[in-house]
Amino acid sequence: MARVDDVVVQMRHNPKGIRFADACRVCDHYFGQPRQKGSSHRVYKTPWQGDPRVNIQNARGKAKAYQVKQILRAIERLEYEGHSK
Repeated sequence: MARVDDVVVQMRHNPKGIRFADACRVCDHYFGQPRQKGSSHRVYKTPWQGDPRVNIQNARGKAKAYQVKQILRAIERLEYEGHSK
């Protein structure tokens, strides 16, 4: 099982090839438990309103590339604003 930091590096290099379970682990680490879980989407709460939103869905075991990019933008904003864990 890859570490969260390793998964983030993989996300930056290849957003299309990220497993949904790995994306969930990264989001759980940075944003806590999802507000919504159980439907086709997982929605995570961020300390700001609006974009970048963190909303991911399982697409045959993979995370969607555009959603992986949203996760990366949200992580960058967290780190920039000093909210990172």
